[in-house]
Amino acid sequence: MDMPNNLNRDVSSEYGFTLLEVLLAIALLAIALPVLLGLRNFDLDLHARAGELTAATLLAQEKLLETELLGVYPIGEVSGDFQNAPLATQSTVRTIDRAGGYKWKRTVLPTPLELIREVRVQVSWPRGTTEETVEVSTYVFAGLTF
Repeated sequence: MDMPNNLNRDVSSEYGFTLLEVLLAIALLAIALPVLLGLRNFDLDLHARAGELTAATLLAQEKLLETELLGVYPIGEVSGDFQNAPLATQSTVRTIDRAGGYKWKRTVLPTPLELIREVRVQVSWPRGTTEETVEVSTYVFAGLTF
């Protein structure tokens, strides 16, 4: 009975990675990881910008609704920031900044129709070295109120 001789095995039949394969894998990782990390940072920046745009749009819509509820639409421009006193407090209490960095500008413009006004609300905020802006507008009836 012949016993297999393990000493005479072919070297090419052994399992494992060669040094060249390992070096290529490391080189590929060295190229891919910085690219993937850069994409992740870009994604985080896009997410932050989307949140800021959403907040600005909601603040602009709130200011537009506030204007519509007043029912008075004098032609001109008014601006400010989003500071309100807390509910159920006296007016002597210092105001709190509930939307830090966001500023608004409301412009009421005449239209060719005498009783219709265009109301534009622009919200701006600083983003890095630039200033971002969102604008919403509507038309209102400036005639007799009931």
